[in-house]
Amino acid sequence: MGTMDADVSGLLRRGVTTVMFDQYGTVVDMQAGLTEMVAPFLTGKGWRGDPHRFVTWWRRTHFEDSMIDSLCDRGHTSYREIGQRAVAQVMRRAGIDFTADEVRWLVSRIERLKPFPDVLAALGRLRRQYRLAILSNGDRDMLEAAKPHIGFDFDAVISVEAAGYFKPHRATYARACEILVVDPSSVLFVANHAFDCIGAKAAGMRTAFIGRRKRPFGGSPHQPDLIVEDFAALAQVLCA
Repeated sequence: MGTMDADVSGLLRRGVTTVMFDQYGTVVDMQAGLTEMVAPFLTGKGWRGDPHRFVTWWRRTHFEDSMIDSLCDRGHTSYREIGQRAVAQVMRRAGIDFTADEVRWLVSRIERLKPFPDVLAALGRLRRQYRLAILSNGDRDMLEAAKPHIGFDFDAVISVEAAGYFKPHRATYARACEILVVDPSSVLFVANHAFDCIGAKAAGMRTAFIGRRKRPFGGSPHQPDLIVEDFAALAQVLCA
């Protein structure tokens, strides 16, 4: 660990009491997990495209629609409903015939996603020094259903339903802090997505960007306090 890394580590260890995580794509491997799950379905439909690309279209469409939902500010639409709209739209684009039951089944696969291989050991290490929480765009019941598939008992699992907006709306991070009764400055928010780190940082939290995909963070003024390659590296920085 270099001098700068040591300085950051010391600051975070002294100032952070709660580590809060995004779930989809940060704790659980959404891209690889969904690709593996949907591939047999797509093959059965006679679709010859790339399942990985199908999942990318699905996730991008879902993200865009969830941002539109928050910006319109006409009431919060459930993650499940937005997911079902996104999957249906992608299948229409791909020319795949489908039923409503098939759409519901595909979206329900999100509840069965598994954590990245390095996650559980790192969480066990972090638990000895910090309170650990989830803040997810997922619906409450989806997050509850996912717990046995993740295999780790977080101190709190919070859905953005509590705020009525999807991340990165400022209200989602503020509401999570109200629920946990913590000051945002004592929270380190951890995400694999730049937009989520930007939202949390703008809301007054410290942030850690998990750079698994080895992509640059970007030029946002809301830069993360820490960039690490995975959860093992995160625990190394945060734990004495």
